Amino acid sequence: MTASGNANREAKAEHIRELLATEGDAVFENTTHVNQGRYDANARRTDIEELRSEARAIKEDAIERIPELIETVTESVEANGGTVYVADDAADANRYIEEVVEDRDADVVAKSKSMTTEEIEVNEALESLGVEVCETDLGEFVIQIADEAPSHLVGPAFHKSTEDIATLFNGYFDLDEPLETAEDLTQFARDHVGEQIREADVGMTGANFVFAESGTIAIVTNEGNARKCAVTADTHVAVAGVEKLIPSVEDLPPFAELIARAAGGQDFATYLSLLSPPVDSPTIDFDRPDEPLGEGDREFHLVLLDNGRMTMREDEDLRETLYCIRCGACANSCSNFQHVGGHAFGGETYTGGIATGWEAGVHGLDSAAEFNDLCTGCSRCVNACPVKIDIPWINTVVRDRINRGADPSTFDSLVEGLTPDADPGGVDIQKRLFGNFGTLARLGSATAPLSNWLADAGPVRAAMDRFLGVDRRRDLPTFERETLVEWFENRDRRRSLADADRSAVLYPDAYTNHVLVDRGKAAVRTLEALGVGVELAPCHESGRAPLSQGMIETARANATRVAADLDPYISAGYDVVVIEPSDLAAFRNEYERMLPADRARRLAETSYEIMEYVYGLLENGSDPSVLSGPESSDESDGVAYHSHCQQRTLGLDGHTETVLERLGYGVATSDVECCGMAGSFGYKSEYYELSVDVGETLQAQFAGPVADGREVIASGASCTEQLESLFPQATKHPIELVAPE
Repeated sequence: MTASGNANREAKAEHIRELLATEGDAVFENTTHVNQGRYDANARRTDIEELRSEARAIKEDAIERIPELIETVTESVEANGGTVYVADDAADANRYIEEVVEDRDADVVAKSKSMTTEEIEVNEALESLGVEVCETDLGEFVIQIADEAPSHLVGPAFHKSTEDIATLFNGYFDLDEPLETAEDLTQFARDHVGEQIREADVGMTGANFVFAESGTIAIVTNEGNARKCAVTADTHVAVAGVEKLIPSVEDLPPFAELIARAAGGQDFATYLSLLSPPVDSPTIDFDRPDEPLGEGDREFHLVLLDNGRMTMREDEDLRETLYCIRCGACANSCSNFQHVGGHAFGGETYTGGIATGWEAGVHGLDSAAEFNDLCTGCSRCVNACPVKIDIPWINTVVRDRINRGADPSTFDSLVEGLTPDADPGGVDIQKRLFGNFGTLARLGSATAPLSNWLADAGPVRAAMDRFLGVDRRRDLPTFERETLVEWFENRDRRRSLADADRSAVLYPDAYTNHVLVDRGKAAVRTLEALGVGVELAPCHESGRAPLSQGMIETARANATRVAADLDPYISAGYDVVVIEPSDLAAFRNEYERMLPADRARRLAETSYEIMEYVYGLLENGSDPSVLSGPESSDESDGVAYHSHCQQRTLGLDGHTETVLERLGYGVATSDVECCGMAGSFGYKSEYYELSVDVGETLQAQFAGPVADGREVIASGASCTEQLESLFPQATKHPIELVAPE
């Protein structure tokens, strides 16, 4: 790590600390409120998954047909008297919009919320001509007054509290009485922007969807100012990316159902406006309110923006980004975003999980690189996305491209020779360290306890912090001298495979094999007690660690080796049982991108998380009495349970709860999206404070149950580490709780 690299890490850490202190509380309150609303609104329908599949299929088809849809919408709009302009990039779009505004001799443009216009910086372009641009959406109005960038795709002022906005307005405007309450602020903003809309010569909007067949645009809002901007002035300019095109209004229903739930936690959006401009309504002269309305001589200009989108369309990995409907659910469901907001978790324009794809596509990798590492791959955004975009994979691909675009250092040839990964020079040494955790674990176990003593030595921790970015405040893993594989080979097997009711091969991930060996032993004892003949696979890393660092070639090599190890067992009829949920997520999801389709599908279909497998055994007649239950029925024998984020995404957390409850445990389950440790994320010095801040949300939720004497349990290795840093007692895996003695 160079001196400049260390300085960059400290600068990033300082930026995060500042945002945690100044914006974190407001961002957390707003995003978590909307996120819970999404859960509640979706729960009121039984067909959300069907709607998501339908919406995705429509977007897949539309993106495939963009050139055709552009031709169709051009014909439709022109037949109605409007104009369509397809802009190559931001400069081209702004040039056209400037010409429209100048032709109308406009002094004032009233504008509704639009991330696409943020992308092209149209406000700045028009203001350079002396045109006043007035934002009319409340959030956009606030950040325009504050001269700040949006902090969220849907809620641009999510980082500001009511008190912040009151202070801003009271200082900016010459007011007779200070504004204090939310009602005061809203009424003032409504009156102020209403006057601006009346004075505007041109109205500008975005578009949530553009229907090619009719030229109709759909605008979804919670305020209604967009429709005023569209029809009050006699000239309307709508700006939309080419990805907003869908074939016809008949395709709208699934999106109308999904976008309100995903974006605002509502059953229905407050305003859903469908306009086929130029509209027929007459024009209004506010200076002559007593005169009859005008004849309705209106202009409409639809500006369709490319700005990298057609290149993204041809990019196998970035293409999915174009399915995005800009709902912001990926941000609301992301624990890191919930705590730090889009002023850290965002680029030049876009924020949240999907921002990496957008920034890489429209602004370039340098913009994406500024915040890409804030995505930990926890996957909570996957189920939140209304069109099923695999956002973590997009983030991983972009991280891989950033790695490959980095300038190799003087020592890269040496590093490449010493590390077993398959990635080329240029990969940050911190990422190489965490991406090769399996190698470190093997060395750590082979030299334990000396390795543990050295790792805790002050000079060593100081050097790791300075040169590798491993925060000295974080406890390091303690390696076990006897690995799970060695224990399994040396033990007296209690159940022969020939006598077993069924056979399973236990996959020993690097953490289970070298660090959390007890959970591996508990898994073996539990399966054998339930009548399962157990074999142990070789300990080869699944690829999850290098994937988290954007080292895809290394992950692919790992996946190929693991599949080769497990193939003979699968062919022999064994079930594959996995302890670490992130490895199961790799088997079921990422491997389909890294292995031949048939091989990936076979492994996915035969792999189970350990408590999912125990649940299945009990459901199929295994005797639960062989497992360990609570010592009594007292409340003190209950447990506080935190399920791994990827386990929740896979829908497997309920199996653990059911097994524990069947055995007599009272279970209090956390509902935070992620513990904040997220594998290597919590070790990195630039993200330590954020990781701890996220973890403290979990700590606060468990404070009551823990005070009542409940034992804390967690399904993931990183969750265990985070919880043990927050609570005085050791944290067990659920399988350790139920395993027979």
